Amino acid sequence: MGAILGLGIGLGIILVLLGVTTPASTRLRGPSRWQRLIDRSGASRVTPGGLLATCVGVGLVAALVALVFTAVPIIALIAGIAVGYAPVITLRRRAARRSRALRASWPDAVDTLASAVKAGMSLPEAVADLSQRGPESLRPAFAAFTAEYRATGSFAAALTTLSEELRDPVADRVVAALRIARDVGGSDLGRVLGALSSFLRADARTRGEIEARQSWTVNAARVAVAAPWVTLLLLSTRPEAVAAYSSTGGAIVLIGSAVLSVVAYRVMVSIGRLPDDPRIIKDPTRMSVSA
Repeated sequence: MGAILGLGIGLGIILVLLGVTTPASTRLRGPSRWQRLIDRSGASRVTPGGLLATCVGVGLVAALVALVFTAVPIIALIAGIAVGYAPVITLRRRAARRSRALRASWPDAVDTLASAVKAGMSLPEAVADLSQRGPESLRPAFAAFTAEYRATGSFAAALTTLSEELRDPVADRVVAALRIARDVGGSDLGRVLGALSSFLRADARTRGEIEARQSWTVNAARVAVAAPWVTLLLLSTRPEAVAAYSSTGGAIVLIGSAVLSVVAYRVMVSIGRLPDDPRIIKDPTRMSVSA
């Protein structure tokens, strides 16, 4: 067991060093699953390699602490895996909060944009004005749009910058609508922006109601999974429980219970969670969808 523990610690140290020292340009060859999660969370300084290194480091510390307190290697291993996944859960919660905040801000931003256009401002000027009069959560992204537009004079390039700053499915839709509105122009511009605002408001309201109704399913899944493992940790302070779980039969029971807990949790969360909106990625030659 000492050799296995030492091997695990050595592997963890190697992964941490690789995550810290590998340049970002060589780590990523495309928008991986972790990169898309990081984009949705808005944590621009986090990289997939850094996230992996953090998970491994946190998991190793948790495994060592659990091993000290319980003296049961299999419990320490399960605790390390569970706690090592905590940074991913934190990013997912941050991404969900950011998505809700942006979804709630966009209708007001489009209303402000429509009012500015009706007042006689051009569409680029109205979009740039949102860096001062738009919702607080969107102002930094529109400030980047303004800087790009003033530097290049290209409305299309500035919209691309806006989409890259926000990295949000709703933002991609708004950017696509603004490109269309720019091409339409004239008297139809206000109508396009008004329809866009109504659609975004209805979408945010509907999605918010569904999320509120299904939240109990997710909370029930978390309680159902956490309760028996908290009980297990309390039992592990008793010598007879430690002796039972240290045996081969005890290890098989714990591993089987962990697998069943993960499967049951994933099924319940999948039932109660709304699917993530796909991002629309603007390409010079085609439009593609990245889930």
